[in-house]
Amino acid sequence: MIENWLPLNASTFGGDVDGVFRLILYVVGAWFILAEVLLLFFVIRYRRGRRERAVYVRGETASQLAWILVPGLIVLLLDLGIDAGGARAWVKIKEQSPAAAITARVTAERFAWLFTYPGPDGQFGTKDDLWEVGTLHVPVGRAVELEMISMDVIHSFAVPNFRLRQDILPGRTIKAWFEATKPGSYEIECTELCGTDHYKMQGVIVVLGAKDYEHWWQEHWPAAPVISQNRAGRPAATRGSDG
Repeated sequence: MIENWLPLNASTFGGDVDGVFRLILYVVGAWFILAEVLLLFFVIRYRRGRRERAVYVRGETASQLAWILVPGLIVLLLDLGIDAGGARAWVKIKEQSPAAAITARVTAERFAWLFTYPGPDGQFGTKDDLWEVGTLHVPVGRAVELEMISMDVIHSFAVPNFRLRQDILPGRTIKAWFEATKPGSYEIECTELCGTDHYKMQGVIVVLGAKDYEHWWQEHWPAAPVISQNRAGRPAATRGSDG
């Protein structure tokens, strides 16, 4: 049900994040409905004009305390269950990132995203670097590592379709990753209020199939094969074998 309310999931770990959303929705939703039903019941049961009066209960006996302690224990256990579900998603996203096939640098500044590709040599700061403003091109089905820096204030790099959000702090290089599962164009948002033109700080990730990515690569580095990296982390030249 919740999937109909969220943007289309287009990343490998998006399902794990959605699973945490579902768990929170069902647990909190069930308790909300129960609380509202009980509230309505007591409003009707003890409404003005009825002879039956509410009784003040001091809560000093074991049976009376149980009405507070047992629900409290249930809420605690459910909260721990939500924490456990969130921890599993956190470990997968933050601590078990796969070997990167593509690395790009994200420079955030008021009010734009600057993307830097290291080129065929795989090194930033060399002559074959490529810069794009507001648009990042990546291949489908490949792990992409982002090295993110801020030139001024705190920004937040968010791609709703990937269930990806990462704050970027001045003076630090912060890494994140994603692996897109569907070709297409996906909006990038800044979800941290960064100034008067914060609303203009938008971008797009263009996810290309293998053939389209090879074509894009050769437009910029025609003399070089498409450089990728396999799951073991060893460099490899590819010619559209995936996606």
